[in-house]
Amino acid sequence: MTGPLVPFREIVLKVHSRCDLACDHCYIYEHADQSWRTRPRAISDEAISWTALRLAEHAKTHALPSVSVILHGGEPLLAGIPRLRRVCEELTTALAGVAGLDLRIHTNGVQLSSRHLDLFDEYDVKVGISLDGDKAANDRHRRFADGRTSHPLVLGAVELLSQERFRHLYLGLLCTIDVANDPAAVLDALTALDPPRIDFLLPHATWEAPPARPDGSPTAYADWILAVFDRWERQGRPVPVRLFASVLSTLGGGPSLTESLGLAPTDLVVVETDGTLEQVDSLKSAYDGAASTGFDVFRHSFDEVAAHPGVRARQLGLAGVSEQCRRCPVVRSCGGGLYTHRYAPESGFDNPSVYCADLKALILGIEARTAARTASPAVRDPAEQAAGQDELTRTLLARLHADLDGRGGEAWDEAWELAGTIEQRSDGLGSLDEVLAHPYARSWLLDTLDALREERPGAAGAAGFLSAYTAAAAVRGGLDLTVRAGWRDGTLSLPTLGSLVLGGPGEHGSAEVRPAEDGFVVRVDGVERRIVCPGEPAPGWWPVRRLGVTGLVLDDVDPYRDCFPTPAHPRLEPAEAAAWSRLLAEAWALLRAAVPGHANRAVAALTTFTPLASGEPSAGRHGYGALGVPVLAGGRMLAPALLRGFRRAELRALCEVADLYALDGDWLHPAPWQGEPVPVSGLLVGAYERVALAAYWRADEATAELAVRALAESRRALEALEQAAELTVSGKSLLAVLWGEWEGAAAGERG
Repeated sequence: MTGPLVPFREIVLKVHSRCDLACDHCYIYEHADQSWRTRPRAISDEAISWTALRLAEHAKTHALPSVSVILHGGEPLLAGIPRLRRVCEELTTALAGVAGLDLRIHTNGVQLSSRHLDLFDEYDVKVGISLDGDKAANDRHRRFADGRTSHPLVLGAVELLSQERFRHLYLGLLCTIDVANDPAAVLDALTALDPPRIDFLLPHATWEAPPARPDGSPTAYADWILAVFDRWERQGRPVPVRLFASVLSTLGGGPSLTESLGLAPTDLVVVETDGTLEQVDSLKSAYDGAASTGFDVFRHSFDEVAAHPGVRARQLGLAGVSEQCRRCPVVRSCGGGLYTHRYAPESGFDNPSVYCADLKALILGIEARTAARTASPAVRDPAEQAAGQDELTRTLLARLHADLDGRGGEAWDEAWELAGTIEQRSDGLGSLDEVLAHPYARSWLLDTLDALREERPGAAGAAGFLSAYTAAAAVRGGLDLTVRAGWRDGTLSLPTLGSLVLGGPGEHGSAEVRPAEDGFVVRVDGVERRIVCPGEPAPGWWPVRRLGVTGLVLDDVDPYRDCFPTPAHPRLEPAEAAAWSRLLAEAWALLRAAVPGHANRAVAALTTFTPLASGEPSAGRHGYGALGVPVLAGGRMLAPALLRGFRRAELRALCEVADLYALDGDWLHPAPWQGEPVPVSGLLVGAYERVALAAYWRADEATAELAVRALAESRRALEALEQAAELTVSGKSLLAVLWGEWEGAAAGERG
């Protein structure tokens, strides 16, 4: 087994090994492992002390911020209040000053009293109660040995725990599923008790002892759970349900929230009443000794257990599931199912879950029911994407303000206050939005945040560039305001407008900027300079220039424009700019003729072109709207390169505002256009580009062969993406869009 040791963050501490109920579905007493018979009934003082010592040692070694200890059994309340107090005291003392302690207890609730809850209140022990639904459902399994019902006693425990003085200890209800029960009645009975959370659990089973399926359906459990999900949805999701939250989280690219699903490595160890250290308790359902490690708290550290092959096998992520599971598109969500449920005598745990069909049907069922609501609207709506980009820029600006924490000095404070003033004025409405929407505002923010984090010199000074944005906003809005803006390296930069030379290289200072009729005035040391037509060059004034392509500008003066894979070209002289503009116009005309849909979308989305010294058209470290374009390129060669660059910029921007795929694994996929496998991001980028290029090349007989190849490569990539477990609901929504584009390109439609 390779990879770093995964420390334990959750400890199941068995404080009593017997139970006062005789539940016939209990994995401890009714399944393969019967080791409980030889263990002491209650945990000893020595075992408690050593457990606390080992846990504190483990938390300190791995610098864990907190650990969770779940008091378990059997029935843990049988340990009695004095022993439970001893456990709480020892653990609290040992962890004090080392790590936070999250204490919990899982109980059937039969013996729960206010005396227990007074103790739990003292040590902040959260209480989870097992209840399988209404009386009929609960009595199906959770009865006393003589057949008596436990239901009224459990309801009494829940009622006690729900009292105002104890409500903060109420963790929730744990319900083991039985498909013979009415799903609606079960959910209604549980939600009526107003628990903080409900946890539905599949009954433990293996391929040797499969779960009961009264109607023979391979998806009986999925059908039952989906019936609960539908009712839960119709009721407005009245109570959080961990199973549903976990599936929805993984479908959105997030982590699993339960051990029974997902690929997160196990971080749980069990301490039995005799101090032996075991793997996850559910393994007792597989075979006698399946949970054994050979270690105990008296002689062994938790690190030794964490290195045990059985524990490590459940920390391998994708590599730890069966080959069949690795090829399944829902494996991120189900994770191969609970490790125990994979067991078969002839092949061990190298199998799909015995609930495989159920898990797949459940995940796909929840996805189908929620996709329309959970997929990011930015995938299909350019306006939503633009709004998301604007929100992201403002979030970064707020983050910079917080990170500066007073280090920006007077210039920052003044600019920050003035920005607020501009936003509040009706005559300045939108002018600050216009300058912050400039792509290189994002470059400035990201560079400055990085500089602050890395404690680079001049970081706080770079933050002062906010004054340049407020000055530009005042000019664009024609506001009757005077803005003090700093200038560096001899130049005053006004984003979206241009740059004004005020001194020599290395010189810096402060200037007053105020709007004036048809332009603005800059005052430095009592000397005023008036810029009458900001869009036209003037002595010392280098404007952001308009290009022949409608709505686009040439920005070769912004100090943060050098954010592309290849260096930005120095400022273009007028003749150079005119020649470059003609090349762009020629390329754009070709795009409009071949793929008008893509060209129109690019014109609507792009705002800024910046000349590059070399390379190919590319997106930089900025928001959606800018494209770096090399100055030496012919129109016919430039057109497809522009399309490729736009598609890359578009996809990158979309990834910034929508979670298209999960980033929790180094999974690789065959790429049709190269020999080496690529991550899902590379597969998506390649498909995104090639679908559009196929449409462009299809429009010209001279490039028909290129179109055929691009169509074939993109189709294979899209088919691979359909099987990629990393794609989120939003990613699958984008995949549907790409399939539509591919079909149009294959049919010869102009994109």
